[in-house]
This record gives sequence, C-alpha cells and structure tokens, in this order.
Amino acid sequence: MQSIHIGEGGRHFVDEDGEPFFWLGDTQWELFCALPPEDADAVLGRRKEQGFNVFQVMVTGVGDGSRPNAAGEAPWLGDDPATPNDAYFRNVDRVVEAAGQRGLILVLGVYHQVQRERITPANARPYARWLAERYAEAPHVVWTMYPEAKEEYVPVLRELAAGLREGDGGAHMITVHPDPSPTSSSFIHEEEWLDFNMIQTWHDVQLIHPMVSADYARTPVKPVVMAEGKYEAAVPDEERPDFEVRRQAYWSYLAGGGHSYGHGANWRAPTTWRDWIESPGARSLTVCRHVLTGVDGWWRLVPDQSLIAAGEGEGLTLNAAARSAGAGWALVYLSGPATVTLRTDALTADRASWIDPATGEAHPIGELPTGGREEFRAPEGWPDALLLLEGSGA
Repeated sequence: MQSIHIGEGGRHFVDEDGEPFFWLGDTQWELFCALPPEDADAVLGRRKEQGFNVFQVMVTGVGDGSRPNAAGEAPWLGDDPATPNDAYFRNVDRVVEAAGQRGLILVLGVYHQVQRERITPANARPYARWLAERYAEAPHVVWTMYPEAKEEYVPVLRELAAGLREGDGGAHMITVHPDPSPTSSSFIHEEEWLDFNMIQTWHDVQLIHPMVSADYARTPVKPVVMAEGKYEAAVPDEERPDFEVRRQAYWSYLAGGGHSYGHGANWRAPTTWRDWIESPGARSLTVCRHVLTGVDGWWRLVPDQSLIAAGEGEGLTLNAAARSAGAGWALVYLSGPATVTLRTDALTADRASWIDPATGEAHPIGELPTGGREEFRAPEGWPDALLLLEGSGA
C-alpha cells in the first residue's frame, strides 16, 4: 500500500518515499455500490495498467445514500447515517483492500449535497469519525466532500473535517470537490483542514486552464486538481473523443495542476464497464502520462503563458505553455491546427520536437535559434499538437 502527501513547495504530491507522484485520476463514483468486489478489482487492475493511479469514489454511491449495493445492502440502516450498515461496509472494505494491494490511491467522498437532509451539522462529526476510524490504517485513502460552493455548506464541512481528523488522527489528507459549483478555493481556500483544492467545470471545459491557473497562484500555496470536467461519451456524436479528453488534461497539467478523467458510463451504466474501459480517451491519457513524466523534472513545471508571444488563442482554442523552473525546457500544447510565436530568448533550450498527443511519437524539428522569437505551425492533419523545447540546461 502507498500513501501520498504534499511535496516541498506545496504544489505537487509525493509518495511515501518522497518521490514525485503524477496524479492521473479516474472518476469511479459507483465502485463500492454498483459493482461486486470482484468487478471493482478488475476495473482497478485494468485502469492501473492504463496508467491511472487515483480513483474518486462515492462511499455510498451516487444519490442520497439510500440505494443498496450489488448485494442488496444499503449503506445506512433506516437511511440514517447514525447507524451504518456493517454488511455494506464489509464490501467497501474489500475494495479498499484491493486498491491498496495494487498501490492505488482512493479519494473517498463522505458527503454530497444531495444528502444534506440526512447529513447535517448535528450528525456529521460522529459519522465522519466512524468512517475515519474504520479506514485509519489504510494509508492510500484521501477524504473529500461534495457541497455546493456556498457559505451555507461551511458548517457541515467543518464538522465532517473535524470528525475525520478525530477518527484517523490526521493520517489522511482532506479536500473538497464542489458539485455543481466549480472550485473549492472560491469559498474555503484558507480553511486549515483543506489540504488541497479541487475544481469541477463539467461541460465548461474552457474554464479549466484559467481556473487551475488561478488556484496555482493563490496563497497560501496548495496543490490543485481539476477533478471533474466533460466526460468521455457525454455527447454521443463526438467526432474525436480522445482529443476532447486529452485537451482537458493538457490544460490542467500545463497550468500546474493534477487531472482526473471520467467516462460518462461510469455513473450512468457502471455495470457495463467491459464495454467502455478500453475507450479512446482513456488510451489517450496513457500516452499523456508517458509524455509528461518523460520530461526531466516534470514536477518542477512552472506555468508560463508569457512564452507565447503571439497565437495564444482563447476559450476552446487556448494554447497552453509551461517551462521547467530553470527554463531549460518548455512544453507548449496547441489545442488545434494553430501557429504560435514563442519567446525563445526566455529559454536555454536549443532544440525542438513535435510530439503527437495521440501516439506520443516524437518528430524532431532540429536546432532551435536562441535569443529571439520563433514561429511554429502545428503539423498538418493533427487535431492537436505538443511542442517540446529542450537543451543542455534541461
């Protein structure tokens, strides 16, 4: 089993050995509720092979907490959080254990705003304490909650956080994933118990880069994860679902955040997982992780839109840039067949390559002139493109 923590500088995650941890998440909301443990383990196993290492799961499944799991057991006896159903949670135990054996991180949602009539400031603390005590010895757990980003939810969040801290002694990180409102930083960034921020843009994917960028710039410094955007297969007639998926991911990573993906069927039809687990978008993110972690010191990435002197674009055609802390390399993601002019005088890089985001294949351009500006046009026929500038200082 592994755990993750916040690394030096406060912007990225590290594992239990202090090694940088690349957050590639997957929303598997129904993993405990809709699937029997053997299917849940199979999903985790295949996703790990694809490069995913974090899974966002609702403890009681999607809904108000009254729906039974695949074995017919409801989370709470009498629909009351004060009386958790041990039979239901024995199923959760098995999946938590399976994830730990695979070295995977589980982000467990203990509250959703649709449960606000059942989980209140009056009973939130003992329920959260019970959950945290049960999984106190599972180092690979992170806690989260799903309120609306409104002040009226702060009292129940504080009680939940207090119960979690009492139950596990602070062994696990806590975050908040607003639903449907977009970002935790908008109303609770300075809460001491909030270890890192999460963002949900849903279909408004043009908000990803500006929102992650804004959270990256906040003080006190905290990591940020773009935790829920547009799901793959959310629109049946998508022409390039892989492009739709990876565009969101590159915007998140190059703005300085982590990123979580989701397939629309994971909550609409979770039991059909064999039909969608090999989806084009998921395969595209396997490539994305390989490309980004292949850059030397990827965790020292610094978002820097100033590298783009012309052709930055906006909205759904935004082109995103980042560099290493020492300016020895830069990555520029072109979200379409664009042309950009880069400030090469801001870098020590001396060579350039195009990388096909669909395959990860690199196409060297050659030596890079330094001390000025250089224009780059995306390769013909690519829906998107990644430009890597690097040199001896990388």
